[in-house]
Amino acid sequence: MKLLVKAPAKINLSLDVLHKREDGFHEVEMIMTTIDLADRIELQLIEKDEIKIISHNRFVPDDQRNLAYQAAYLLKERFKVNKGVAITIEKIIPVAAGLAGGSSDAAAVLRGLNQLWDLGLTIDELAEIGAEIGSDVSFCVYGGTALATGRGEIIEELPAAPTCWIILAKPFIGVSTADVYRRLQLNRITHPNTRAMIEAIENGDYEGVCSYVGNVLEDVTFSLHPEVAQIKDQMKRFGADAVLMSGSGPTVFGLVHHDSRMQRIYNGLRGFCDQVFAVRMLGERHKLD
Repeated sequence: MKLLVKAPAKINLSLDVLHKREDGFHEVEMIMTTIDLADRIELQLIEKDEIKIISHNRFVPDDQRNLAYQAAYLLKERFKVNKGVAITIEKIIPVAAGLAGGSSDAAAVLRGLNQLWDLGLTIDELAEIGAEIGSDVSFCVYGGTALATGRGEIIEELPAAPTCWIILAKPFIGVSTADVYRRLQLNRITHPNTRAMIEAIENGDYEGVCSYVGNVLEDVTFSLHPEVAQIKDQMKRFGADAVLMSGSGPTVFGLVHHDSRMQRIYNGLRGFCDQVFAVRMLGERHKLD
């Protein structure tokens, strides 16, 4: 038996860090939304009682370091599943890009194996399990648009953000999220207006959304990797309505309303950056089959 599941990327429309917690994590306040750039996950039951990861991308680990592997292992152990599964990951989302590609793969495996192994878990239960794997996995289980708080695992659903084009540009570098958070100086950051962003989303106010984008991690990543700041400047110069780095980077995205301008910015960036994509927002939450 075989099942195909899409694992869409996310972007942060807003990312704020409030303080460092006693458990060593940072207390965050993030507004995230899924976009139509997705890995493809194939789950196939196999006779041997093992978890097998198959990928042709050399940056994707095929062992327990892979979050998709961890998701399958957690379900298998917790619910005493004595069946094996082969997980084939076709990577479309750039790796180590600030787009939650690995977390989304794990979330897709949770949703898919819930169906394939007939576990009967609700989406809330899957999100709770996802929180044990990584901070972004809970959001990726749900998809759509949401406010994420705590260390990112407390999810409050929001309406779909106003529809527009998302242009993504990723330079050929990786960024260590842990390193960025370690260098963040909480007493020197300017906090984005999360409440105003939520209000703009609830009112379907595209211009408001563009006005209130913000990410407190940008300055840290820009200081470590000046080319990320250069991409942001280029995207602004080409005429995107709003430009922001997603997560800890290095991917920068621009919001664009008009098709003709999107095409112009996309073409301009392709001569300047390694990986460029033009996609739409998804908006809708995942539903369990």
